[in-house]
Amino acid sequence: MANNDKEFAMEAKAVARHVRVTPMKARRVVDLIRGKQTDEAIAVLQFALQSASEPVLKVLQSAIANARVKADQASNAFDERNLVISAAFVDEGPTMKRFRPRAQGRAYRIRKRTSHITVHVAQLENTKGGTR
Repeated sequence: MANNDKEFAMEAKAVARHVRVTPMKARRVVDLIRGKQTDEAIAVLQFALQSASEPVLKVLQSAIANARVKADQASNAFDERNLVISAAFVDEGPTMKRFRPRAQGRAYRIRKRTSHITVHVAQLENTKGGTR
């Protein structure tokens, strides 16, 4: 999932499935961090007021940990500051359907939506000294 103008040396991902946040609300948060460096994205998510920022933060931290494990297995040098969020997206999960009583014996359907949150982090292959 690399962009056309950048070459990535190593990539890791993390997925959280069946998260009880609507996909539309989660996409608003994911759009804030897409393409940023991981330390900057963590800071943005920690201070974001949206409730969806907490599960997105957990997925991002899991992707960083997965990258660390992948680098250790390949005996590569790992620096968390060089990681970039190469891709982040939210897919719609299954919808739980509940019913609420309404006037005159009717029932009203409540849809409790879920999300699948995916974050890919990558380490830039050609990192120069002043990329920040």
